[in-house]
Amino acid sequence: MFDPKTVSDVIAAAKQKAVADADTARRAISVLDLTSLNDDDTPEIIETLCKRAQTPEGNTAAICVYAPFVETSWRTLGQCGVKTATVVNFPEGGTNAQRVGDETADCVAKGADEIDLVFPYKAFLDGDSAIAAEVVDATRMACGPMTTMKVILESGAFDDLTKVYEAARLAIKHGANFVKTSTGKVPVGATPETAVAMLSAIRDARDEDGVDAGFKASGGVKTTEDAALYIAIADSIMGDGWARPETFRFGASGVLTALLATCGVNPGDAPAATGNY
Repeated sequence: MFDPKTVSDVIAAAKQKAVADADTARRAISVLDLTSLNDDDTPEIIETLCKRAQTPEGNTAAICVYAPFVETSWRTLGQCGVKTATVVNFPEGGTNAQRVGDETADCVAKGADEIDLVFPYKAFLDGDSAIAAEVVDATRMACGPMTTMKVILESGAFDDLTKVYEAARLAIKHGANFVKTSTGKVPVGATPETAVAMLSAIRDARDEDGVDAGFKASGGVKTTEDAALYIAIADSIMGDGWARPETFRFGASGVLTALLATCGVNPGDAPAATGNY
């Protein structure tokens, strides 16, 4: 079970373990969902994002774009192995399960490998967990068995870490392959505290229910030090080496510049960042 009183101790231990060196930076690059979710995105911007995802220090796990750019993404990426992710029910986290299911099915038909669903967090916080589960169920069904579903809790809207934990458990129970912190569209994105709550839910779903799920920190991951801390928290709760592309992601854009710099790559050797996610 999750005990909020232990959160500060977990973070303190992880800070002692975190090392912001080149090895950690390469590990962070390998689990990065390089993201552009800006109102002024264009096909040319997304093509640049796809090229930026293929770095001298290894490829990112995925790129994350709005639905109109899914086809641009996978065509540009070709056979490089980088996945194409897109967002649904974004950013409001609405409660119309049929609409979200249809939106998801359309994205899958366009070629999305991964769907990042905004959880109906407002409804959940108002006590309506049933409608929240219905939206997740509809999205899971539309994803089918092959498409990865990440559920965005919008953890910055929660004022109680226990509620974050409970929302994560609900999402995992209803088919989430990952639980994700944030849309990046609200003032508070990922925090170490919410990471501990969500990773505790992932651990307990594994240990109590035999269900595996991953974690994605998004919104506010800016530096190699930030990345190192989240990886250390994950490894502390889930076991050393757990954080890998199948189980752990960062959602960010600008952090790639910092990670490459830590590896000794001159910013001029790679395409510039797009947006400020």
